[in-house]
Order: sequence, then structure tokens, then C-alpha cells
Amino acid sequence: MNRPIIIKSLKEIEKMRKSSRLAAKVLKELSGHIRPGVSTFFLNDLSEKLLKGTGAKPAFKGYSGFPFSLCTSVNEEVVHGMPSEKRLLKEGDIISMDFGVLLDNYYGDTAVTIAVGKIRERIKTLIDVTRNSLHKGIEQAISSNRLSDISHSVQKYVEERGFSVVRNFVGHGIGRDLHESPQIPNYGEPGHGVRLKEGMVLAIEPMVNDGVSEVEILSDNWTAVTKDRKYSAHFEHTIAITSDGPEILSMA
Repeated sequence: MNRPIIIKSLKEIEKMRKSSRLAAKVLKELSGHIRPGVSTFFLNDLSEKLLKGTGAKPAFKGYSGFPFSLCTSVNEEVVHGMPSEKRLLKEGDIISMDFGVLLDNYYGDTAVTIAVGKIRERIKTLIDVTRNSLHKGIEQAISSNRLSDISHSVQKYVEERGFSVVRNFVGHGIGRDLHESPQIPNYGEPGHGVRLKEGMVLAIEPMVNDGVSEVEILSDNWTAVTKDRKYSAHFEHTIAITSDGPEILSMA
């Protein structure tokens, strides 16, 4: 992804604030339905129903051929899990939900990981570390920093706590396109990459594994799973770099 980075105007950021908040609002509603016995297809169907009447479209449905509106990644599934009526959540599971919308020609993108009932203490920590690492990365999204300052901050926080960051998938710029420049890895040395500037809008999304960082793609050609089949968590926010620091646009 070597295309130029597109700087957004205040008007464009306002549009992205609306799309991102809508995506976050849908995820918040879906999170309230997470319990044993719920199918991942039900969650996908509900996400589409929640968009009706908003003027927005689901960002992922049909994107590069993906057939669903919501990515539902359970346990060892890292990203791009495909909803299914046969996949029923059970006590002790975790589910990562990734959702995006297109509203007024601008995208918003966000992801959360939710526990299903009571989970192991180690997995609670995995979720907390992943969420916190996202915010550590966001803290570095300020004018004059380098892109890899975000990446390094995520990696350092995660690895100091005994977990690993996925290297096969990255965050990204976002705007009129779902995926724009720059790519934002969740690892790397600080002080490298482009200089961050006011008006950049980024989707920062750590994917963190309980075990090894390596992943495999299943036969559906979409679902990524951890190589050792240990659990994985995923959080994402769409943020804008402003004169007052980073603003999280995807707040419900």
C-alpha cells in the first residue's frame, strides 16, 4: 500500500466521526447479546438490522468477496471469522467482533473482544492487555511522531506482559476507502516511517495472541487462526490526529 496518505479536512473528519460512532454503536448493541447459545450468524443478522434506516451500508459485505457484514472471530480465530448458524457461543469462549460502516461516502471501522460468560483469568488478562495496548498506540498518534512510534508502543506493552502481537495483519489509514495508506504494524522499532500529521485518520488495531504470534488461514480462505490454537484478542479504533492530540472517532 504505497499510495499517498490522504489528509482529511475538518469537514471530512466530522463525516468520519459520524460513520465511526455508528459502527461503535452497533458493536455496543451486539455486545449486549453475547451469551452462551447465541449464534455468530444471529450477531451478523442483527448488525444489518441495526443499520436499517441510518443511511449507512455495512463496510465489509462484498469487500474483496467477503460475504458477511460482521467478522466474528471466536477463541483461536484472530480475524475475519465468518458467521455461521452452526457456531453457537459457549461458556468460556471469547469473541472478537469487527464491524465497519460506509456513511455519506466515508468509512468507520472498529473492533472489540467480549467474554462469553465466565472465562479463565489468563484470558481476562489477554483481553485487558489487548485493549490497553490499543490505547498505548493511540497515545503516540500525535503530530511530529513517527508512524512506528505507534507500532513500537503496542508491541512493547504486549510483550512485557507475556503475550505476542500478530504480524500478518496491520492497521491502516481510512477515509473514502476502507483501507488507505499508511499500513500500521503492531510491532517495530520507534522513530521510523512517515511523520504523523494533523488530519491523518487511522484505524489502529492490535491483534494479540496468548501463545505464538504466527497464524494460519483456514480452508474458507478468510478465517485466520493462531498457529498453536491458543486464544487471540482484537481491539480497533478509528482515530483522527488533531491539533489537540489523537481523537477517538469510534466511541459509542
